[in-house]
Amino acid sequence: MRRNGLVLILGTLLIAACDQPAAPEEGFAGLADKAEQFAQVTPGRPFVFPADHGPHAGYRIEWWYITANLKDDQGQAFGVQWTLFRNALRTGEPGSGWNDGTIWMGHAAVTSATHHFAAERYARGGVEQAGVNAAPFAAWIDDWALRSTASGPDPLASMQLTAKDPRFAYRLTLKAQKPLVLQGDQGFSQKSEQGQASYYYSQPFFQTDGELQIDGKNYQVSGPAWLDREWSSQPLTANQTGWDWFSVHLDDGAALMLYRMRQKDGEPYLTGTWIAADGSTQLLHARDISLSPLQTTHVAGHSMPTRWSVKIRDKGLEITTTALNPKAWMDLRIPYWEGPVTVSGSHQGVGYLEMTGY
Repeated sequence: MRRNGLVLILGTLLIAACDQPAAPEEGFAGLADKAEQFAQVTPGRPFVFPADHGPHAGYRIEWWYITANLKDDQGQAFGVQWTLFRNALRTGEPGSGWNDGTIWMGHAAVTSATHHFAAERYARGGVEQAGVNAAPFAAWIDDWALRSTASGPDPLASMQLTAKDPRFAYRLTLKAQKPLVLQGDQGFSQKSEQGQASYYYSQPFFQTDGELQIDGKNYQVSGPAWLDREWSSQPLTANQTGWDWFSVHLDDGAALMLYRMRQKDGEPYLTGTWIAADGSTQLLHARDISLSPLQTTHVAGHSMPTRWSVKIRDKGLEITTTALNPKAWMDLRIPYWEGPVTVSGSHQGVGYLEMTGY
């Protein structure tokens, strides 16, 4: 789940930015806090596009999340991340102007084998500093933006992605030739045995090219990218402490999404989606997956598993994922680890790994 994502930070932002007194946290970063007053995630909801590319005012938390594995002409590898999060401070329609009950947060990061830079921005809704439009699609916070450049019926078919920080910048074009995919059970993505869940879809078939600047140097880059979209109101239980999330592009055209929700007591909740090269999907259950850490890295006072074994026996998949930069620590308001990985073994490829709660 992300992300793809990282609404953990949004839960904490409520303490600093909202109109109401802070309540004690339950579980990881407040994501298990009770949210009966908000809309609930239930199976069987039909997805409607392009409307579902936009915000869902009845739900508490939501994000638009891009990761990209890129190389320059010399084969040097890079990773790029861009995320916009929406957090509702109250139920119902958000309101207007400074009465808008929405907090927005942006994350942007770049990674190479030797560098990792991350930045964040915050905005109150209602004053056009940040927001999302479904049609024409645009998601932005200040001058960081993800915008559709498509002329056809699918606004995600062609996108432009931009972000800038004193230490890095990128301007990328993303194009997809295949439809998006619904994660989990037709978009119902369960996060626990107790039924916590999100609505979740992805566009894993982007091909990307453009310009990247990191530590004062410019690069022309290209490679695959992945968009994640999720929204929910209470995605975790109080027993869950964090997650390990993988997105993988395999060289044969298939893709894989996995996440492991770690718990204080009991085995992690493990699930995923196998995405065939033609875009068809198969829900993966814990019995289908073998996922285990192989090597840890000590970074920022934490021991992080930066090399993993992944096996999907029914697919003949036995791979190892290795971090491009094991020190890819997101030193933000609530820190976490996220960065690109390489894939070796029965299949070759690239991907992204996100780890929270360590």
